[in-house]
Amino acid sequence: MPKYTDGFVIPIPRKNLPAYWKMARTACKVWMDHGALAYFECIGDDLKAKCGIPFPKLAKTRPGETVLFSWIVYKSKAHRNAVNKKVMKDPRLAAMMNMKNMPFDMNRMTMGGFKVGVEA
Repeated sequence: MPKYTDGFVIPIPRKNLPAYWKMARTACKVWMDHGALAYFECIGDDLKAKCGIPFPKLAKTRPGETVLFSWIVYKSKAHRNAVNKKVMKDPRLAAMMNMKNMPFDMNRMTMGGFKVGVEA
């Protein structure tokens, strides 16, 4: 069965990582409680690519920042839309969405929805 994925690339100040991980643990629970199949939050580790565009360059990181790479898996795009509709009404998420307290600049986050082409 084909799946659908929302993907995110987020530049974040390293000093804000503890606050982000706290937020990510809550977000993971919210998405999974509403039906997401899988939820991943990853921090850059080996970012000196010898080909292509390295993630720090793509994310335009600044001194003291690193890159987060995250994705959420759904059954289909319709399933993603249904899950996200519930997620956006969840009070646990609303409590975190105060823009003044975000541990990263949401205007610099990159995101998109993707049809899964190959899965193993």
